[in-house]
Amino acid sequence: MVSAISKLAAAAAVLNTVNAVPLAGRSSGKFGDNHTPLEAPTPEAEYFVSYGPRPYYLINNMTESPLKQKLQSCENGPFEITAFSIAHRGGADLQIPEETVQSSVAGARMGAGINECDVAFTSDLKLVCRHDQCDLHTTTDIMNRPELREKCTTPFTPANETADASALCCTSDITLDEFLGLCSKMDGFNASATTPEDFTDGGIQPWRTTLYDTCGTVMTLESYIDLTNSFPGYRNFTPELKTPPAAVSMPFNGYTQAQFARDMVDTFTNKGISPYRVFPQSFLPDDVYLWIEEYPDSFGPQAVYLDEEGDDPADFPAAVARLPELKARGVNIIAPPINYLFIATGEDNQTIAPSSYALTAKQAGLDIVAWTAERSGPLTDVRSSEDYYFSTFADAVHTDGQFYELIDMLAQEVGIVGLFSDWSSSVSYYGSCMGLKGTYGEKYHSAEWKGQNKA
Repeated sequence: MVSAISKLAAAAAVLNTVNAVPLAGRSSGKFGDNHTPLEAPTPEAEYFVSYGPRPYYLINNMTESPLKQKLQSCENGPFEITAFSIAHRGGADLQIPEETVQSSVAGARMGAGINECDVAFTSDLKLVCRHDQCDLHTTTDIMNRPELREKCTTPFTPANETADASALCCTSDITLDEFLGLCSKMDGFNASATTPEDFTDGGIQPWRTTLYDTCGTVMTLESYIDLTNSFPGYRNFTPELKTPPAAVSMPFNGYTQAQFARDMVDTFTNKGISPYRVFPQSFLPDDVYLWIEEYPDSFGPQAVYLDEEGDDPADFPAAVARLPELKARGVNIIAPPINYLFIATGEDNQTIAPSSYALTAKQAGLDIVAWTAERSGPLTDVRSSEDYYFSTFADAVHTDGQFYELIDMLAQEVGIVGLFSDWSSSVSYYGSCMGLKGTYGEKYHSAEWKGQNKA
């Protein structure tokens, strides 16, 4: 019995291994021969992609279908890194504090081919990874540090009979050295807190966990680049330039949004990273247009416009109508939330179909990246919770077993080239099983792409 188990374990290890040679020189379902020709910094080494139990749980909950059979056929590997899988805020923030070394390491281990850092700035204008310029009060332990919390834009106010506890702490309230002393934590706060220390604990969604909430390591943009560059398998980068909220006036001490946009991409150049490996993102059109106009031969062609202009149903038709205009301005990649791409139709709204947004984006010649998988908890609850990501088709979603059906529709019917996820293994499993390569920067600089997409 022991011998049989040992043999099975050895076989599993072989099936799960990835020889982490530079993907530029590989085909066999990786980025392909067209990926960036620069040599990757990581040496050839064995690297084990680990998906954990979640993909299998999701597959086991599926109804019988050819898709389920296909996914089951991949259960024992080989498993591969895929750029179809984009690590949202590091790729493991379903369970591990976001924008941290630990989340990025886990997302990479789960096969994500592209890693994200949301970029904010400190009071001394250093660039750091944080999902929001002003989220330190809910994503770090700053409330436990009296010398730092007193610098917050809005100091802590205890809960009372008529109002919840509140605070607002921004990266621009503190210096880089002060930022680096913080511990990252799972996003949440105690609305009933009467002391700053109590404010830090609580408010985490019940389907997340505090198991790994033990001082996540915060990152600068530069350390994120170094970390991502060190992962075997040659991963790419997608930094998102955060638009500071109203509480942080721009220009900030003379620092303009335009300079912020330049500094972010210039950091990659200064670190010796090929721009073809970088997909800069922003919700602010002016940021994207700046990259297109000022970096036409490097970062601009693969700049990603994050679209939230259709959140109000009354504005959705205008958001759809604007897509050809974005393409005409040089945008090649559009990134809407998942709910923009699907509608519920048919009897009792039980059929899911691509939306007018999805169809128009493809007709306009735009590549589509979607966000965000694994951010909604159990799919049985998305209708009752009025979950944002399922808002346009929640009537047709009933079980976790539909997860891969939805991803399959995104990939095969909508035609997305990448999907952000809060738990990378779920998307990586699908991408690896289906042989999806995702996208790569050179594509948008090629004569073929430019010829197909002439205005």
